Parts: sequence; C-alpha cells; structure tokens
Amino acid sequence: MPISPMDEFLSHQTTDTFDRVATSDRNFYDRHYFNCHPSSDELFLVTGMGQYPNLGVTDAFVTVSHGTQQYTVRASRELGADRLDTQVGPLSVEVLRGLKELRLRCAPNEWGLEFDLRFVGAVPCLEEPKTFLRGRARIMQEVSRYAQVGCYEGVLKVAGQTYEVEPSRWKGARDHSWGIRPVGEPEPPGIRVADVKAGRAGFFHNWMPMQFDDYMLKVSIDEDCDGKRLLSEAALVWNNGLERAVEQLGHPEVAIRYHSGTREMAHAEVTLTPESGPALRVSNTPLRTVYLAAGSGYRPDESWGHGFYQGPLRVEGLTHDMSTAEKRAPWNFVNETLCRFERDNGDIGWGMHENMCLGIYRPNGFDTPDAVAP
Repeated sequence: MPISPMDEFLSHQTTDTFDRVATSDRNFYDRHYFNCHPSSDELFLVTGMGQYPNLGVTDAFVTVSHGTQQYTVRASRELGADRLDTQVGPLSVEVLRGLKELRLRCAPNEWGLEFDLRFVGAVPCLEEPKTFLRGRARIMQEVSRYAQVGCYEGVLKVAGQTYEVEPSRWKGARDHSWGIRPVGEPEPPGIRVADVKAGRAGFFHNWMPMQFDDYMLKVSIDEDCDGKRLLSEAALVWNNGLERAVEQLGHPEVAIRYHSGTREMAHAEVTLTPESGPALRVSNTPLRTVYLAAGSGYRPDESWGHGFYQGPLRVEGLTHDMSTAEKRAPWNFVNETLCRFERDNGDIGWGMHENMCLGIYRPNGFDTPDAVAP
C-alpha cells in the first residue's frame, strides 16, 4: 500500500491508501468519457480514459469519424500507485476546475490524429440514477455517473486537416462514471450460457445528452430483452447562470426506426411526460456515428479491451473503412450517433444518442440475437 499524491487530500473513504479501492471485485473501474462535434455532420470525436485498480491497468482512446473513415489512437499502460497520473502514451486528461473545466490532449503521433482541447461545462453536472444490474447471483453493474454538456476550444488535427475549435459551435458532452462493470480479459460465462440458450439474453440501451441553447435535456433508458425497464431518467438542466432548478420530466419513451437489414438507427422519437404540463417530444435525426466497437475497447477482441493488460506501455493506431453498411456491420454494437434534435416547440439542439440493441429485444421484433430490421 504505497502512499501517493492523492493521499494528501482529505478525501479518504476507507482505511486504505488511495491506490486501493473498497472492493476487490476485478471489475471495478473509474472512467472519463467525452464527445465533441462542430454542430454539423462534418466529424464526430469520442475519447475516454479509464483506470482499473484491481487489474493494475489504465488505458485511453480517441476515435474520430471523418469522411467515410474512422480513425483511432489507443494506449494502455501499467497503472502504478499514482492515480493522479492521467497520461497514457500521447493521451491525457487534466482537471482544471472540478465539475467545470477540463483539458484533453492527444500529443503528436505517427498516425496524425492529435488535439489540445479545453472543455467548459455549460450546465451543472447532473448526477444520474445509480445503475444496478444483477446477473443471477452476481452483481454485473453497480455504477455511479454524472453527465454534463459544454463547449470546446483549441485545435484538432485529423486526416490531414486542421480545425480551429471555437466554443460558439464546437460542443459536446462528457461523463464521469465509476463502480463495477465488466472489464479486463473475459471470464468464462458459466451458467449464464443457460440464459442465452433460453432466449433471455438481450439489452436495449439509450443515453442522450441533448444540448440546446439554454439547457440540456438528459434522457437515459435501459431495458431487458422483454422491455422491462432497468434504468430510467429524464431531466431538463438549465445553463449555468440562469439559476433555475432541475426539472424532472417523468417516464421517458423512445421509438427507434432502423435502416432495413441492420440495427443502425435511421430516426428516433423521444417522448417525455412531466407531472404537470404537456408532454415534450423530440425528433432525433442522425448525422454520423462513431462505432465504439471498432478499436476503442468497449467491445473486447482477442487483443484489446478495457482493462486488458498490455505490458508497461502500448500505443496503437487504427483506421476502419465505414463506407458501407456491410463494412460497418461487424462494429454495430454500441453506437455513438451524433444527432440534430428538434423539439415540438421548435427548439433545435445537437448532441449524441448513444444506442445499443444487443441480442434479443422483443419490443422491436428482434426475437433472435441475429435479427435485423425488415
């Protein structure tokens, strides 16, 4: 239990030093996530960094959808004892003002994807409902998270082009989550195989931080294979300086139309039902998608995944051709879909509709794991 710089802070939660967490569960993690876009369909950037204290690993990635290509730089190293060290190869995250301002960097590298960006929150951070999911007897997810939308400033270079990022149109969302969620090299499924064979394996996930001029609409929906609600959130958060309370918007619903022959979202309609006043409706028009399964670590393959041990330091660059539905199909798992949002009152917003329809999901007619839209 070596002491580290974090042990200087009066923030201990256990009798251990900060390099040890309260649970020995191998799946404990702590992660930053960011996305960035120019309020248009020109490009979409997603980046993140995670620490896995019980696996002794920290890793990071950036993925940019630009043109018909998706460019990725990813890095992994041994975590060590200093959890304040948030640099992994060329990638780093620096907290400038807690809950308000952060700096993201990808240093120059041989793959030509680099940036130096400052994120400033437009709204207060919104603490989400805690996620809890048990698979038979075992806790599969127990996660805390807060989310925030904001604006970016700095420089981004990708695919031989340089973008001057200025906050009037470069926007996006971030979250910080921590807790228990499957990470590291896969474990044997054990008795969970019986659930797959019995047609009980499926997950429907939607996470939408929508950024309008004066506020954020934040919607989260998780359901099981039969449409049973596992997590539900709908809130309106006003911009900093407006001094207005968070408004809860009741039980959210989402209706998704998929492109034929796929599970790629073609359009979505969101309905929110506050306790008082009329329902709110939002139309989600997709602009472009980052397919996180392609190299970021969100879907492990034989060589890379969140928390995989890669040695003292490993840095890689990848390029994926996403020009056709057939080429995208292997990566259609967890989709970060940049959208234009239009409310029924005429307000226009921008942001992401993170969507995943995994395995069986009977409400959409996906009665087998490989079913697709007609």
